[in-house]
Amino acid sequence: MSKQIALALTGASGAPYSKRLLEVLFEQQITVHLMISAAARIVFADELDWKLPARASDVQKMLVAEFNCDSDLLKVYGEQQWSSPLASGSHQIETMIICPCTMGTLSAVACGSSDNLINRAADVMIKENRQLIIVPREAPFSAIHLENMLKLSRLGICILPPSPGFYFKPTQLSEVIDFVVAKILDQAKIEHTLMPRWGE
Repeated sequence: MSKQIALALTGASGAPYSKRLLEVLFEQQITVHLMISAAARIVFADELDWKLPARASDVQKMLVAEFNCDSDLLKVYGEQQWSSPLASGSHQIETMIICPCTMGTLSAVACGSSDNLINRAADVMIKENRQLIIVPREAPFSAIHLENMLKLSRLGICILPPSPGFYFKPTQLSEVIDFVVAKILDQAKIEHTLMPRWGE
């Protein structure tokens, strides 16, 4: 069985990170179980001009065409689709990424709220001791945001703010995006060649 990743897109700024992450995952033939919040649809329309349909099946068709990938590599679920395998600990997906992650989603995950599939899937990853990577996008962080991140970090969740370095002297925006996506892939233990390793 090929590697599988659960990916949640929420309504924080950072859609280009998600797009690039999807590109790399599909290039490596990794199956993506995708969840998209209502707020994410608004942000992705603003930042990528993506008019994501309301129906999960229509989103799946749109993104398969966008990335020209095998349709079997993408599973899309609705926000209230409790029949999704992600809602149960019996599934075999070992890694979930929330990118970008709003402070509302972060708060819901930190307090164990399961009022939609994204929050429930994150709750499952925590209770099953599986890998959860959160890419929070906000500036500045309030004390509430930081306390929520600390709480999750103490549970072993990876908190990975999209904070690009500039020591590699990027000359275009795509390189800055790749820097952040490379950090996410490293945490998910997915091989890539987006960035040279330090010292190479």
